[in-house]
Amino acid sequence: MDINNVLKELGISGQLESASTGTQWLTALGTSTREIISPVDGKKLASVVYAGETEYEAIIRRAEVAFPLWRAMPAPARGEIVRQIGEALRENKRNLGTLVSYEMGKSLQEGMGEVQEMIDICDFAVGLSRQLYGLTMQSERPGHRMVEQWHPLGIVGIISAFNFPVAVWSWNAMLAAVCGDVCIWKPSEKTPASAAAVQHIIQKVLIANKLPEGIFTIIQGDREIGARMAADKRVALVSATGSTRMGKTVAEVVGLRLGKSLLELGGNNAIIVSEKANLDLALRAVVFGAVGTAGQRCTTTRRVIIHQSIYKAFLQKLISAYGQITIGSPLNENILMGPLIDKDAVTAFTKALSRLQAEGGKVLYGGKVLEGTGYESGCYVQPTLAEAHNHFEIVQEETFAPILYAMPYDTLEQAIAMQNDVKQGLSSAIFTDSLLEAEQFLSFAGSDCGIANVNIGTSGAEIGGAFGGEKETGGGRESGSDSWKNYMRRQTNTVNYSGKLPLAQGIKFDI
Repeated sequence: MDINNVLKELGISGQLESASTGTQWLTALGTSTREIISPVDGKKLASVVYAGETEYEAIIRRAEVAFPLWRAMPAPARGEIVRQIGEALRENKRNLGTLVSYEMGKSLQEGMGEVQEMIDICDFAVGLSRQLYGLTMQSERPGHRMVEQWHPLGIVGIISAFNFPVAVWSWNAMLAAVCGDVCIWKPSEKTPASAAAVQHIIQKVLIANKLPEGIFTIIQGDREIGARMAADKRVALVSATGSTRMGKTVAEVVGLRLGKSLLELGGNNAIIVSEKANLDLALRAVVFGAVGTAGQRCTTTRRVIIHQSIYKAFLQKLISAYGQITIGSPLNENILMGPLIDKDAVTAFTKALSRLQAEGGKVLYGGKVLEGTGYESGCYVQPTLAEAHNHFEIVQEETFAPILYAMPYDTLEQAIAMQNDVKQGLSSAIFTDSLLEAEQFLSFAGSDCGIANVNIGTSGAEIGGAFGGEKETGGGRESGSDSWKNYMRRQTNTVNYSGKLPLAQGIKFDI
């Protein structure tokens, strides 16, 4: 597979422009430039010119102009544009999935899956464009009608993370678009090429439909651009995906101006494996959950809580399965695990294992940084299985790497308490064939996470359900269900057709 041909077909050159107003690319002059190095082979993919204040203001102005025109279009007409974007993504699925894999390091299957997720959310949004329902409520006053309707917010700022460089943007942008909002995308500094490729694809749709250029815009930059967006009163909603530390900063800055924020932050997800589980299913789910995307998903399985009666036997199954994981270039379709995103991530991986051992934990498998032929980038590591206690400081933290902590439990109540006893609350799962255990796990006294699964792992959420978590995961919900309400403002309307003016609560005020 020739990555250069892929880049050429996607319109990616050696130097990426700093921003796009939707139909026109802007190049920042005299500002900083960052080289993008692929973790796959350590080679330069491209360089990106970071935007400055001038480019930022240009993007905001275009968005402000586009918003009243875009919201005036009927929602189904906006849905038709999203449908065309979905078709354009279908046509470019192979190339875009390959670029995602090469730039980020996830397996080619996962890269393709991420683009499919974008296509799926486009399909979902098209249907949603005819279903932005309000409510009718019963008024206590005769001759009155009460209804609830929804209006677009305005400008939506989207700050995305490297691990899903394009899909999470689409969760936000496609829903916001059918709701009548315009979007400004600030992609991760680590994966700007994939974002630029998506913008090239979108541009063709906008131009073909003679649409305003500020509907879908992108701006490349570092944390300064994200901070500027968070503080900007013109940005009605800031949707940010990333670390809890980053999310707290965004929430504080946006909150000070009483803006809206939608946060998808860290996870510390666990799978409980009951002695009543189908162990073959559980094994596959645990391994994919812990190893998929090299442990760089917010929904990665980081803890496996195993009933003591099967604890040692299940650990042996895990060790055997880990020994079969193929590690190498993710562009090879036979490879199950690619590299970490960069050498900083490798350093975090090794430091986490040092801390684990200092606290009394034990590495059962893996833990090494790989060297030699095929691993020249220095970003490849072994998936790691370790024994640990839930209260270890390192276990309580999220390390964005393929480290799985195993621990035993006696009772289901104890297992659920362990599952919940972390600061994060994104995804959780139990494997059991007992209906009673499954229902207990899903009850009000069960998992405290935004996602709770039975006999399915912690990662791989479908777009039809609301995605997000509680506690330090941020409380946000994206993608399916009624997540569209995040991108609109609610308005209650009362219409009086009685010819009189009765007041609520029986109040009399006659003049």
